[in-house]
Amino acid sequence: MRNYFYGWYFKCQSETQTLSIIPAVHSLGQKRACSIQVITENHAWNVDYPAVAFRRTGKNMRIGKNLFGERGIVLAVHTPELDINGKLKFGPLFPLVYDIMGPFSIFPFLECRHSVRSMQHSVYGRMNVNGREYLFQNAFGYWEGDEGHSFPKEYAWTQCSFPEGSLMLAVADVPVTGFHFQGIIGVVLWKGREYRLATYLGAKAVQVQGGRIRIVQGNLELEARLLEKVRSPLKAPANGDMVRTIYENAACRAFYRFRKGEYTIFSFKTDRASFEYELLK
Repeated sequence: MRNYFYGWYFKCQSETQTLSIIPAVHSLGQKRACSIQVITENHAWNVDYPAVAFRRTGKNMRIGKNLFGERGIVLAVHTPELDINGKLKFGPLFPLVYDIMGPFSIFPFLECRHSVRSMQHSVYGRMNVNGREYLFQNAFGYWEGDEGHSFPKEYAWTQCSFPEGSLMLAVADVPVTGFHFQGIIGVVLWKGREYRLATYLGAKAVQVQGGRIRIVQGNLELEARLLEKVRSPLKAPANGDMVRTIYENAACRAFYRFRKGEYTIFSFKTDRASFEYELLK
């Protein structure tokens, strides 16, 4: 059995609360298991399950009594460290026009493939996390996924939802049969229109340093700047096994600016950004 992982990332965010949930299945040789990670503004938990608890049918995933899919999430996790239960319902999803990986989606040798299942959708419902109620009424939702055998050794990733749309951006070191290149994938959803920035469209990273990312593609320029230290530890795959520790803040301060030529489409600071930053300095 080959080393492998497959996981989804759901982010649900109101004006005052953020809850991110990562269900995943992973295997290393004959060792196979699944897990659920839960991230709030200040805490992160990981709960492991045996492989037999995992089921995937079409656009839905089940781990034990926990359900994940295009209609929403149902959680019932009870451990000494994490007690979470509740139900979240999603409104209509906003998928991309085509695969975020573009022509790279057909390459068989990439260590990690990214997917974006919904740039933005509404979230309704309640979730109780260790006695604290998370209430979502017409809140923002975002859904992406990853599969392969390892996360990139070095990468930066950010995501942010806002009233006029949402954005995601990732820059990573990509190993390909003996050499490496810097891969870029990014999408800005602005007032119903999709703007895409990607290596396969000619995007270049002008700066990836000190928590600042600046991407240029033709007359488009997207800048993301982390304004505080990322702090919540998460488990990530290395050769299919969830033994690597990365750090994410599900709701942190950041600055974003998106320009087309001389015109600034938007420029704002927020305390609701998600950011991961691994070794890129």
